[in-house]
Amino acid sequence: MKRIISIFILILFFSCNKHGQHAHGFYFWKSKLSLKDSEKNILEKSTVTNLYVRFFDVDKIGDKFQPIGVISKSENFSSSKLIVPVIFITNRTFLYIKDSEVDFLAKSIHELIVRKTKELNFRDISEIQIDCDWTAGTKDDYFRFLEKLKGLSHKEITSTLRLHQVKDKSKMGIPPVSKVYLMCYSTSSPLENSDKNSILDIETLKNYLSDVENYPIKKINIALPIYSWGIVTNHLGKHKLINAIAAKDLNHKDLEKISNNEAVVKKDGFFFGYYLNKGFKIKVEQIPEKTLDEAVVFLNQKIPKFNIIYYQLDERFIKNRKFAL
Repeated sequence: MKRIISIFILILFFSCNKHGQHAHGFYFWKSKLSLKDSEKNILEKSTVTNLYVRFFDVDKIGDKFQPIGVISKSENFSSSKLIVPVIFITNRTFLYIKDSEVDFLAKSIHELIVRKTKELNFRDISEIQIDCDWTAGTKDDYFRFLEKLKGLSHKEITSTLRLHQVKDKSKMGIPPVSKVYLMCYSTSSPLENSDKNSILDIETLKNYLSDVENYPIKKINIALPIYSWGIVTNHLGKHKLINAIAAKDLNHKDLEKISNNEAVVKKDGFFFGYYLNKGFKIKVEQIPEKTLDEAVVFLNQKIPKFNIIYYQLDERFIKNRKFAL
């Protein structure tokens, strides 16, 4: 019996430590590229050669395509990592788009990437990642855009991949890229009344990815969440998000805790930079290490080899995290 128990403990130990068997890196998702000492230290210890930097968003406002939040850089920024530009494009950008507009969009995005990489003195750009929650109705135009951008840039074009795009691959289509980044977060809407963690619910993840081993693109990297937020609910049941709140932040004299991750505002005032009224409820969502480990153990059974890219590099989210080294 002791031998059986010992073997079980060893299996459990090695299963939980599979998190550390993967090279890991980070997304940087702010409009100004600047690193605090703690962020730079964690980044330089990471084992993926790239830093995935959000360059800008693209949206269609009125009838015009607009870049939003174009990246800038602090003078003292430095890193040994190679920069991978990440461009987030709203799905509505591709709604009812004309062929000529697809060409224009690819050309405009390529030119802005080139201009910013020269301006910010980034070297050896070999990959461009596009982040878009495309749908069945926009897939053809989005895929055509990816091909156009590849032809213009002569770079490796990669795409993010959301959970529903894996589960419904016959309807959602397969992007014309050789490598995708599977976003293992946002498993549900934070604005729904639910007991599930909307950032990452393991059972939901397993349901959506039950057949991921049969996805036609075999080069799959995994994006895992380390961020947190607070979901504030007012008297009318309406919600809003406050970024970067942790459960420990609920230990406030003007908050009454009703569980480990929930509290009620006891009096009107400013909390976390927002004015909240008495009676408002705050629910914190964050991802413990054991949840990330469970996700990786599951994915190890489905995908032969992958890197882990954590979302996102921020001092508030990397504290007390045990990253693979």
